[in-house]
Amino acid sequence: MEEIDPESLAEVAYGIFEIFLNRELRARGPHLFELVEQGTDFEADLRETFGRFREDYPVLAEALLRRFGEINAIYALIKAGEGVLPSKTTRMYWIVQDAPGPAARGLDDEQVGKWLIFVPADEADAAWKKVRDETARGMLGISAKVSTARPNPDSRDERSVIYVYTRDWADEVDVMRVRERLRDLGFADRIGYKRNIETYRGEYSEEGRRVTYYSA
Repeated sequence: MEEIDPESLAEVAYGIFEIFLNRELRARGPHLFELVEQGTDFEADLRETFGRFREDYPVLAEALLRRFGEINAIYALIKAGEGVLPSKTTRMYWIVQDAPGPAARGLDDEQVGKWLIFVPADEADAAWKKVRDETARGMLGISAKVSTARPNPDSRDERSVIYVYTRDWADEVDVMRVRERLRDLGFADRIGYKRNIETYRGEYSEEGRRVTYYSA
């Protein structure tokens, strides 16, 4: 078996740990981004959560400790905006925000689609906050994610991109409801909606060829 590069393993472990931390904190109260942006001290909660993470994923936890040395180093990163703001995130390609409730229950991944919002990199933080907060309130789709400052070799655009997911691309009423809410948030320019089906097939827009299912 090919040996996994320790640095690569640590990067993967970091992303998984932030997801784990988000879930644990949300089960108790505020979202991680709320704690960071409000300047709340949550180091004790982070340490307690890391203990559970270490029990569930010992290899990943050890990879994190080898990379960062101490838990307080991870805490400092998150407090500085890692995994919270696109411009401050360099260890993950994406920041994800799920809507409240059991969104995954009964979800057919091939029915899912997303609105794509492209913004200049220096406007990504402000744009993401609008989408993130509305998603967290359950006012948009089932989930949203934003590209970060970490260079992505798969990226086809220098701009930042925000995906706003809906449960069913065939439910045009819901898809357009989300689009109208995005307009209310200030995203007035025409944007495209892409089905997961096309993404899985590796189909992307090229000159003279479009793969967007809706445009509004």
